[in-house]
Formats: sequence, structure tokens, C-alpha cells
Amino acid sequence: MKRLDGKVALITGAGSGFGLGIAETFAREGAKVAVVDINESAARTAAEKIGTAAIGLSADVSKAADVNNVVAATLSAFGKLDIVVNNAGISHRNRPMLEVEEDEFDRVFAVNVKSIYLFAKAAVPLMHSQGGGAIINVGSTAGLRPRPGLTWYNSTKGAVHTMTKSMAVELAPQKIRVCAVAPVAGETPLLATFMGEDTPQKREQFINSIPLGRFSTPQDIANAALYLASDEASMITGVVLEVDGGRCI
Repeated sequence: MKRLDGKVALITGAGSGFGLGIAETFAREGAKVAVVDINESAARTAAEKIGTAAIGLSADVSKAADVNNVVAATLSAFGKLDIVVNNAGISHRNRPMLEVEEDEFDRVFAVNVKSIYLFAKAAVPLMHSQGGGAIINVGSTAGLRPRPGLTWYNSTKGAVHTMTKSMAVELAPQKIRVCAVAPVAGETPLLATFMGEDTPQKREQFINSIPLGRFSTPQDIANAALYLASDEASMITGVVLEVDGGRCI
């Protein structure tokens, strides 16, 4: 028996990077998956690659109408919703905090933080009516061991971690578990943004800060999310699981 047999999962930011790795892994483990991305072409391509167990949907996760639409489309396609993975995220480029413009600040908080609120509004009542569910929020080591250059992004991930813990306590009576995964920097489209510039020197600097000596991969994050979403983790809620090669020690 596969670990997510009979489950339906919605994964945001799943057209590439960590989200795509999570979607592919969940489908391989028996789940039906809604692949959600702001890039409609990427979402549909990813879903086609996964096969009949997936649908590709476009959404700006900071917009309530878009969030409600993809939840409704998932229900229409698969009949229920057991797992939401709030993976979609953006960052400002690594630079001094006062150089980040207000509209960029607002956008980072809207995508990284407000989206979790919107998906809770849309999905929690459904999960409650079904007798439970799991929400996995993708945080970051940046919210646990923040460094200069990404101050406002770091702050959004600190908010994600705190929201995860508070949601977990509040939703526990409804049998809805809420956990977070905190990845270290990985080989994703955001890597150059985190570093400020993608050069061999910058990569070496980042890798030298990780005791296990490498970036994270989409499969690393997918493996952690798979465990937290599965029934094997039925007694686990409110945790922020560091997938960081020891960086936060």
C-alpha cells in the first residue's frame, strides 16, 4: 500500500522547484494532486508529466478569488481535499533592507503569509466536514537563523512558523494537523534571488555554511512533506521540521 493512497492534495507553487518535487512524490505515493502555480503553462506541464492523477491549475495565491477557485476545482475533479501544501513563495533580492521598495515588501508578505490565511479560509471548513486533514506550510531556515540581506523575506518565514504552531493548536480539535518544513537554500528558481547573484563564489559561501556540505533538493523537501502529510505522522502537529543539513545548529 502506498503512503498516500486515497488522499487528495493541493500543492501551491508546484510548477517548479520544491513544489514540483512534492507533487511528483505525492502522486507516486498514491495521492491525487492539484498542481497550482501562478504560471498556468508550468502547472499544466507538470500535471501532464505526472499523469491522470494530477490536474494543473493557475492561481495568484495572494488573491482570495483565485484561492477559492482552485479549491473548488480540486473538489470538482477529485471530490474532496485532504492535504494542502502552502509552498508558493517569493523573495526580494538579497540586499540591504532599506533598499527594498514598499510594493515589493507588500508582495512578499502577500504571497508568503497572506496566502496561508486564504487557504485556511477556503480549506479548513472542508477538512472539518470530512473529519480531518493536514496542512503543510513551507517555511525556511531564514526564519530560524536569519542573516542580513533578506530581512523582510526572513520575517515572512518567521510568520509562517508562528502561524503553523498557532494553527496546529487551534485546529487540533477538528483533527486537522498543521506542520511546517524549513528548507535550507536549494536548487530552485529562487536561489539566485537569495544569493543576490549566482556566482561560484556565492555558491561556495552558502554551501560552506551547511554542515552536510550541499544545497537541499526538491526531493529532500518532498520526502519531509510526505512524512508529515502521511498517517505515519498522525501524532505530529505544530512542528517546524528543519531540512537544512545542520545549518540551524
